[in-house]
Amino acid sequence: MKPHRLPTRLALVLLVTTVVLPGAVFGQQIPSPEQFFGFQMGADRKLARWDRLVEYYNTLGAASPRMEVVNMGPSTLGNPFLVLYISSPENLARLDEYKRMNATLTDPRGASEAQVERAIANGKAVVVQSYALHSTEVAASQSAAEIAYEMVTRNDEEMLRILDNTIAIMIPAFNPDGNIIVTDWYNRWVGTEYEGVGPPELYHHYIGHDNNRDAFMQNTIESYYGAEILFREWVPQAYIDHHQMGAYGARIYVPPYAEPIRPDADPLVWREMAWYGAHIAYKAEEAGRQGVVNAAVYSGWGHFGFHWITPFHNIAGMLTESASARLATPLYVHPDQLRGSRQLPEYEEQTTFPNPWTGGWWRVRDMVINQKIATFAALDIAARNRTTVLRNAYLKAKRQTERGANGETVAFIVPAEQHDPLTAQKMVNKLLGQGIDVRLASRGFTHEGRVYGPGAFVVPMAQPKRGVIRWLLGRTFYPDNTYTRDRDGNPIRPYDMSTDNIAEYMGVRVDPVGTMVSANLTRVADTLDPTGSVESGQFGYVLDGRLNDSFRAVNMLWEEGVSVRRVDRESSGVRPGDFIVEASASAGLISRVADATGVDFSALNTDATSVSRALSRPRIGMYQRYLGGNMDEGWTRWLLEHFGFEYTSLMDDAIRDDELHEKYDVIILPDDNVSRMTGEPPPGGGGGGGRGGFGGGGRDAYPPEYRSGFGQEGVDALESFVENGGTLVTFAGAAALPIEKFGLPIRNIVADVPSKEFWSPGSTLRVHVDNTDPLAYGMPEHALAMFLQGNQVYTVNPSDRNHRVRRIVTFVERDVLQSGWLLGEDVIAEKAAMVSVGHGKGEVVLIGFRAQHRAQTHGTFKLLFNALVNGRSTEGDVAAGGSGR
Repeated sequence: MKPHRLPTRLALVLLVTTVVLPGAVFGQQIPSPEQFFGFQMGADRKLARWDRLVEYYNTLGAASPRMEVVNMGPSTLGNPFLVLYISSPENLARLDEYKRMNATLTDPRGASEAQVERAIANGKAVVVQSYALHSTEVAASQSAAEIAYEMVTRNDEEMLRILDNTIAIMIPAFNPDGNIIVTDWYNRWVGTEYEGVGPPELYHHYIGHDNNRDAFMQNTIESYYGAEILFREWVPQAYIDHHQMGAYGARIYVPPYAEPIRPDADPLVWREMAWYGAHIAYKAEEAGRQGVVNAAVYSGWGHFGFHWITPFHNIAGMLTESASARLATPLYVHPDQLRGSRQLPEYEEQTTFPNPWTGGWWRVRDMVINQKIATFAALDIAARNRTTVLRNAYLKAKRQTERGANGETVAFIVPAEQHDPLTAQKMVNKLLGQGIDVRLASRGFTHEGRVYGPGAFVVPMAQPKRGVIRWLLGRTFYPDNTYTRDRDGNPIRPYDMSTDNIAEYMGVRVDPVGTMVSANLTRVADTLDPTGSVESGQFGYVLDGRLNDSFRAVNMLWEEGVSVRRVDRESSGVRPGDFIVEASASAGLISRVADATGVDFSALNTDATSVSRALSRPRIGMYQRYLGGNMDEGWTRWLLEHFGFEYTSLMDDAIRDDELHEKYDVIILPDDNVSRMTGEPPPGGGGGGGRGGFGGGGRDAYPPEYRSGFGQEGVDALESFVENGGTLVTFAGAAALPIEKFGLPIRNIVADVPSKEFWSPGSTLRVHVDNTDPLAYGMPEHALAMFLQGNQVYTVNPSDRNHRVRRIVTFVERDVLQSGWLLGEDVIAEKAAMVSVGHGKGEVVLIGFRAQHRAQTHGTFKLLFNALVNGRSTEGDVAAGGSGR
């Protein structure tokens, strides 16, 4: 997908002999944001909406030769995703030329010394800054408009130097839809008692706050656009993502990060972050701003969102975090409410925090001022040191390439022989999305004693993005040291996950090798788009049940009314979990489905009726609530839609329906806690009251119609649904509801275990899968489960119902950790990670971990998909030889 540009403005050249006034460039009067919107950016209780912001940016672009506005395409909900290119008119006229120079420096392989030196001498420092990724952090979408205006109108020495020496690329709203959602919500309630509370739903249609966790997978279109700029089209020298944090600490965090850092980036990139951050802090102090902190709050080892993955692209990837108010409503902060944070143990002066803010009113305008200072300071230092910045871009790329060639691991091989080859190709596409160089072997070869067939992929480490490859494909161990433990020895939660290994997430075999691969390799230039083959048989077609995409194919066939069966016993040409498609299906339809999914339709020439059962399209419901929404629910919606599953979102009233079993076959409860689902007070009370920063608040802070909770009536309806033959599927914490409320004979053995005794903050753990059970059809016997702190591990309470419980996934006996951080493996060794519990005529499927985590863990998707397609359960027991279905 390529961005499309807005209609080119008419070129206008004027000879001007008079002094250019503020707001006038080349004779055209440019409206300030205050003139255009009718209020100052950051004014109390005022927010500019995205449609008007788009109009404003187009106005600036049409009036000023310093700005080019590019529409990358529609957002998730169809709004324009804009990128602003701001530089001198002369630079913008040569943009493609500067892009080529930049490419020489960021990947100098094959370039001569003379070409490198010319690029350094003549190139421009490229700085990308993004705003409004998290939409309840309202200041950045407003700041961007004022920043753009000043850049196209100011004519002082500093700005002219920036325009001459840099190419400033702005993403003025990384989540355009969210700006609209939050602005409309805020305006609806301003002036009422509910002013300042956040929107009741996710502010990204699918993933809410998790849109900052998608840079390495690029599941959403907004992430794709951002990655196009940062990883593939430009690869800038510096990147800053402007955010907001809580209301009761420092007024703004600026780079560098706190400890610990994630290793294997070029050391220059960490020095650059400190360099940029020091200049930002210096300019903030110069402007009289209080409460500026750096080297604190946010650790250098964070999630692989945009500002934390960019250092491994050799980009000085940075973050600013301004203190929040209540959306656009000012917040009064008392001095004794201010507190410290990571590496700011007390709210008092220290070398990285020499000028504490003492409290008082805090406004969005304060945030706008701070974000403007940070934006211009980063551009200022890059402009003043253009050749240094460009030479170091070259040095980082060159040195990382050398480290890759000489390291312990010099390449990763992705064999063609995979449990799910289509998912392996998707993983390769994820690497290509990072701008990583991937090679394809057209013929088989042998390397380090292993035989690889044609179609294997090789990812050499001798390339500039060696650091990205290391973390996406290499085994990871999160540090366990004084930076990651508190004074009492308790582990400190990583900022997000403790590993981001996509091969482990996706269930793809990847072999690290220590010597260069000698084979006939060609560079993969384009995204892989496999098409399936079709071979008709006397009794129809067979789809491989090991492929995630076979479920997508089945859903497409169901959409056209085609009958599908599933194999339960191995027979000639079929294995348990395979799908059988009737021979009468339209050949044209079969061909279209094969082309769309990449799934092979193999010939079935033996009658498999006796070893298979007919499937009907499942009627799926999934619980959806307010209270800010549930990101796990949103991600699950995205996943179901991506694979073609029809579903209905069930709000509280729908859950309370006592005829659920007549309408649905399967109901999903995404990861959540019981109090959020039922509306009852959490253990220990609380759950009401205050409305703090980010526009958040407890249940009672919302207008009455948005106070979610289906109550005991909903609990009873869900239990009746199961007892009448329905399947209830729960992820992670949501299992507490049926365990506690239905009286299931199951105990979560890690509940309330102290973190010193058991700790797994986003780790891949080794499990054994009973793939003879229909719930695990198509899974490998040995797999990896993504386990987060707060997920669940099960044991069966002794009772006369033992036979109604089936263990589907079990943690291995020893060496449970594959990647991440795990304390207390003995607590979970040989315990169940997923069980099915018969309850009345139906069953409850408890998946103790997030098998569908952020739509990233492809390796365990089938655990959900199987639970959806296997149809209604019938009462039976394992001891008698039945499957319980």
